[in-house]
Amino acid sequence: MNPVRLMKPTIELKHEYLDFYMEWKESREDMVPWVISKDPEDFEGMVRWLQDNENGKNLGDGRVADSTFWLVSEQNRVLGAVNIRHELTESLMNSGGHIGYGIRPSERRKGYATNLLQLSLEQAKRLGIDKVLVVCDQINVASEKTIIHNGGISDHDYIEEDGNVIKRYWIDNG
Repeated sequence: MNPVRLMKPTIELKHEYLDFYMEWKESREDMVPWVISKDPEDFEGMVRWLQDNENGKNLGDGRVADSTFWLVSEQNRVLGAVNIRHELTESLMNSGGHIGYGIRPSERRKGYATNLLQLSLEQAKRLGIDKVLVVCDQINVASEKTIIHNGGISDHDYIEEDGNVIKRYWIDNG
């Protein structure tokens, strides 16, 4: 696997991010983490919105400050994204967790998710999050394996109103 790094969103990678975004849209899969579903038509505005989220500015009802990073290859290809919530609301405690992450469809099954979560845990530590909640749908076996590989300890599951089962894992990040 090629070396990768986390980067804060930047207008310098507009073309690479739009390629990432369009691949997700064309796949018709749920866009994970949720922030990548933000329409990037006003790219500079989107990057500013992400920076505001990190600084806790203009957050909507029930939202908490969060930091977004892109997983980028040596060639600046955007391979994935992560969103780290700085604190947990009741809803995030049940079904969102501290860290939401996703790898673009064409780059899955290459070990990038494990790297992305590992690098995200380092960022969470910098934010002072010593005990990290990471969740996934019960049917997402690959994500569950990634979480366990990064030290996830199973907690009780959460069942959403539609019957979807959320697997909840804590990672000691101290």
